[in-house]
Formats: sequence, structure tokens, C-alpha cells
Amino acid sequence: MSATGWQRGAGPGLRYGALGLPLAFVALPLYVLLPSHYATRFGVPLATLGALLLGARLLDAFADPLIGRAVDRWFAHSTARVLWAAALAALVLAAGFHGLFFPPVHELAPLLAWCAAVLAVTYLGYSVLGVLHQTWGTRLGGDESQRARIVAWRESLALVGVLVASVLPALAGYGVTGAAFGAMLALGVALLARAPRPLPRRPDAGPRVAPLRTPAFRRLLGIYLVNGVASAVPATLVLFFIRDRLQAQPYEPLFLASYFAAGALSMPLWVRAVARFGLARAWLAGMALAIVTFAWAARLGDGDVAGFLVVCIASGSALGADLALPGALLTGVIQRAGHAGRLEGSYLGWWSFATKLNLALAAGIALPLLALFGYVPGSRSAGALQALTAAYCLLPCALKLVAAALLYTRWIRTSEG
Repeated sequence: MSATGWQRGAGPGLRYGALGLPLAFVALPLYVLLPSHYATRFGVPLATLGALLLGARLLDAFADPLIGRAVDRWFAHSTARVLWAAALAALVLAAGFHGLFFPPVHELAPLLAWCAAVLAVTYLGYSVLGVLHQTWGTRLGGDESQRARIVAWRESLALVGVLVASVLPALAGYGVTGAAFGAMLALGVALLARAPRPLPRRPDAGPRVAPLRTPAFRRLLGIYLVNGVASAVPATLVLFFIRDRLQAQPYEPLFLASYFAAGALSMPLWVRAVARFGLARAWLAGMALAIVTFAWAARLGDGDVAGFLVVCIASGSALGADLALPGALLTGVIQRAGHAGRLEGSYLGWWSFATKLNLALAAGIALPLLALFGYVPGSRSAGALQALTAAYCLLPCALKLVAAALLYTRWIRTSEG
């Protein structure tokens, strides 16, 4: 489909991007809500939760390259096969999401076993649907501006989903949240069936590791991985920071809503920045904004509601760059490698692997480290709160600096963005 065709009204973007809204329920909100839910309601230790999330996410992540190859075959066969796979994955995903928040057992050992099993099922459905959805958009191609626009539609609606998933449980409970999630999945798949469709092509006959043999992809994947961990750490710890460092639990819905709303509303601005500065430099600006924001957030303490609201808006705007721009860079890598229309699923399988590894490392590193330094939910000791502040504010800054240096030295200076 041409760039001109995509630009005619909001209809094509809405029909393609709508599935991103419910898929977002399984991304950041699950990592924000699930640790807090299991720690406070069932008394599961943070270190145990971190290990469980890390193990489940890693197990699921290793399946993504295989899922990517399967998605390429489905696209080569017919769009109808793709849509049937999407419908089946949506059913699995809806059932798994409900099971996570309504476990039939509450004793620690059976509860952990249930959580691990249901996480595996939930992530499998999410992986199939997520890789399929991203592959669909990547196969539409286009120049830098169109690629950014396609990804922005998907990620903007995903941020709306994150916003809904973040506030709906507090307002209506997890039962209503699960029902709404299932309904939105069904609507997303139905709208995808009416979205602009890429032309089916024969899958590439090359080796299964073809994406990893592409130097530009390896460089981009490394940058994406470091930057993703930097973004996932504060997402995992934000509720603990709000409740214990700021003592501002009643303002959680406001903070989360402002963060994700800022991310969604910033998308058109980042797309405009791409037209003027290019994808890579616009992404670098987003990293710089995040670094400045979290460095300032380290100064906040009890009752700093207004200050943290500013942090949420600024960091949410930086999140918009992280969500919209790397995927558009990936599409360019696939096009220049000569794999467009053939190996998008394989590339996105590895991309999804990196995304999950980001979140797994964030939970698997940050939560046990906090426990090691004496932090538990509800802590008021100075040492525990200092550890929480360092993990939430300063660790992301350090990782973002590394990611920004890699982006500049290994991408911008080589003029491959």
C-alpha cells in the first residue's frame, strides 16, 4: 500500500492499530499491576515474584523466533489463515488474563505453580497475536514518515489500552477489567480483518537465523534491548515508588493516566520530529528527555504530588518516542536487507524476544536487588527508601545513557538510520 493511501483519513490507521489497545493489557500494565497484586493480596515475596516473572518471560521469549517463522508462513499462505490464527490466540489470551487475577488457590506453593502455568499460556497467546500484528504493519512498508505513522497508530492505541488497563482495575475491579479485555480483543481482530492488507509473498528460503546475520539488525537490537530495560525498570517499580517514597497512593490513577496519556498524545509530535530530524535523532531526543526527567525525580519525597505529576507527563512523552520510533527503524532495516515481504515475522520474532527480555530483566534484577537492600512493600526506613529511589530513578538514567551512546556511535554516526 502506498504512503498516499495510508494518509487518507484515520480509518486505515484505526482499523490496523485497534488490536494494539487490548494487547497493551499484557505488556506494561501486567508488569505494573501483577507484582503489586500478588505481593499485597497474597503476600508473595518480591524476590520470588521477580524470579517467577523472569522465568516465565524468558521461557516465552525463546518461543518468539519460532512464532515469527510460523507467522511468515501464514502470511505467505493467505490473510484468512492469519486472521484465524489471530482469533484463536485472542481466545487463549483472554482466558489466561482472567486466570492470573482470579487464581483458584491462595496457598503459596500452589499459587506460584498456578501463576507460572497461566503466565506461560497467557504469554503464548500474546506472543502469537503480537508478532502477527506487528508483522502486518511492517509489511505495509513505506518511507520513514509512513513507517513512523503506521507504528504510531498501533502504539498510540496501545497507550490508550495501557491507560485503560492502569485505571480500570482501581475503578471497576479485575472482573470488569477481564471482561472488557476480552471484548476489546474480539473487536480488534474484527477491525484487523478490514484493515489495509499487505500482499502475500513466498517466504524466504534462507537460513532461520537470517535476521541475526544482518549487521544493522544486530546493532539496532542491542540498542533496543538496553533502552528497553531502562524503560521497564521504572514501569515495574512505579507503584512502590508512589506508595512508599511519595506516600501518595490515592493519586495512583492520576499519575498513571497522565503518564500514558502523555505518551499517546506525544505520538503526533514524534512523527513530525521524524519528518524534520529523521528517525534515529528523534529517538535520541526522547532518550535525553527521559534521562533529564528521572534524574530530577530522584529529588522527590513525601507528598511531592505536583512534582511527580510533571515527571509522569515528561517521562510519558519520552515513552512515546520509545514506542513509535524503533519499530519504524526496524522496517527500514528489513527493507534495506532485501527481506521485505518475506521475513518480517522472523525479524519481529527476535524483536519480540528482545522486548520480553527487557521486561524480564527489569523484574528479575530490580525486585531482588530491592529485597537484598532491605526494601519490602510498606518500608519507611531511610535505607530502604534510598534503595527504592536509586532503583526507580538512577538505574534507568544510567541505562538510558548507555543506550543513547550506542544509538549515536553505532547508528547515527554510521548513517544507517
